[in-house]
Amino acid sequence: MSVLWTSEELRDATNGRLEAEVAVTGISIDTRTLKSGDLFIALKGDVSDGHAHIVQALNAGAACVMVHDTRGLTDPRLLIVADTMAGLEALGRFARARFDGKVVAITGSVGKTTTKDMLRTALSALGPTHAAIASYNNHWGVPLTLARLPRDARFCVSEIGMNHVGEIAPLAAQVRPDVGIITTIGTAHLGHMGSVEEIAREKSQLFSALPPHGTAIAPDDAVGQDLFQAALPDHTSLWLSGFSAAAQVRLENLVCTAEGSTFTLTFPNAPSVSVRLTAPGRHLARNAALALGAVAALGENVQDAAKALTGFVPGAGRGQIRTVLNGVQLLDESYNASTTSIRSALETLSLLPAKRRVVALGDIRELGEFAEAEHRSLADAVIAADALAFCCGTHMHALYEALPETVRGGYAPDASSLAPLLCDALRPGDLLLVKGSLGSRMRDVIAALDNASNPVSA
Repeated sequence: MSVLWTSEELRDATNGRLEAEVAVTGISIDTRTLKSGDLFIALKGDVSDGHAHIVQALNAGAACVMVHDTRGLTDPRLLIVADTMAGLEALGRFARARFDGKVVAITGSVGKTTTKDMLRTALSALGPTHAAIASYNNHWGVPLTLARLPRDARFCVSEIGMNHVGEIAPLAAQVRPDVGIITTIGTAHLGHMGSVEEIAREKSQLFSALPPHGTAIAPDDAVGQDLFQAALPDHTSLWLSGFSAAAQVRLENLVCTAEGSTFTLTFPNAPSVSVRLTAPGRHLARNAALALGAVAALGENVQDAAKALTGFVPGAGRGQIRTVLNGVQLLDESYNASTTSIRSALETLSLLPAKRRVVALGDIRELGEFAEAEHRSLADAVIAADALAFCCGTHMHALYEALPETVRGGYAPDASSLAPLLCDALRPGDLLLVKGSLGSRMRDVIAALDNASNPVSA
C-alpha cells in the first residue's frame, strides 16, 4: 500500500512533535475500523474522547496516533499537537495544497451523496478518483476526506453539508474546488435557517470558494439564482442544469420507466451524449446531469463518463431496490428525508409496477415552526402515488390526518412501534417505500423487515 503521510509531512502539516519515523497508509478516527498502518486521530467530541483509545489504537497496529493529551504515555509514535481537531484540519489543508489534480465539491438540500457517488463512478472511468465515503460532509468529515486524499489520485470529490448559517464557507475554503455543484434548494433545515432564500444564500457560499475560471453548476429551477450569481468570484462561470432553454447543461428527450431513464445531455463546451441509467427516477436523471456537467466543466471525456453511469446503483437507504419478506419489493429511502426528496421518492414509486403500493413515512426533522404545514403538504403526492400510507412521528401525524381514510394504513408514535403494524399488513406483490429523516430512525423499520425476512431458527 502506498504511503499517505511521512513523519516529516505530519510534522510540517500540524507543527506537531513526533519522535518516530513512520509511514502512514490510512487515517482513522474510530478504533473499531482502524487498519494496520493507519494514523489514528484522537478527536474529542461531545459524548466521546478518542484519547481514551490511544493504547487500543497502537495495539491494533496504528502507525501513529495524533493526540493533544498524552494521558501520561511516552510512546514515540504519538504525534503531539495543540488540538487534534485543528490538527485534522491542518492535514486536510496540507493534502489539498500538495494535490495537483482536479476537485469537485457538492452541496444541496437533497441529493448530495447520490450525486457524489455518481460523480465518483463517472470520474473513475477517467482516472484514479478519491471521494468522501458515506455522508462525510461536516466539520470533521470534510477535512478527513482531504487528509485521506492519495498522492496519485487524479480527481477528488468532496461533499459539503450544513444546517446552520456560516457552515459552508469555512469548509469550502478547505476544499478549494475547481467545480462547485448545488444539487437542490429545498426546505431541509428550514427551522434553523428561517426561509428557503436563506438556505440558498448559505449554499451559494460554495461558489465563493471557486478559483478564477472555475465553474459553478446549479439547477435551472432552484430558488436563489440571483444569489448564485452574486456569490461568483470574478472570471468564474455559472452553468444551469435542467430542462429549460436557459440551461447550459440541458436534459432532452427524457424517458423514465421502471427500468431506468434515457435522455440526451447537451453541454456548452462538449458534444452531446446519450445517457442511460438502470436505476429509476426523474431525480436520478437530474443528479446524473449535474455529475456529467461537472465532468464537462473539468474538460474531461463526457462520453466515457456517461457510459460508466449506466451501471450506477443507489446505495442502501438512498433508493436501493430489493426483495424482503415473501415477495415484497422494498424501495429503501430510509437514510434521510425532506419534503422535496419524499416527493421525488413517491414519483419514483409510481413508475414501478406493483399489485399494491405502500409507503412508510417518518418525521422530517429540523423544520421548526414550519413542520406541520410541510408534512401536511405531502398529502397530494401520497394520493397521486396511489399508495397506502403508514406514518410515524409527531409531525407525520399531520400528514396522516390530512389523508383520506381510504389510503390510511396505520399510524404509530415512532418507527419501532410502526414496524410490526407494517410487517403484518404487507402482502406478496406489494411495493413498499420507506423514508424519513435520519433522526426518525426508519432504519428500525428496515431492520424489522430484514429480521422478518430471515428469521433465526430456534
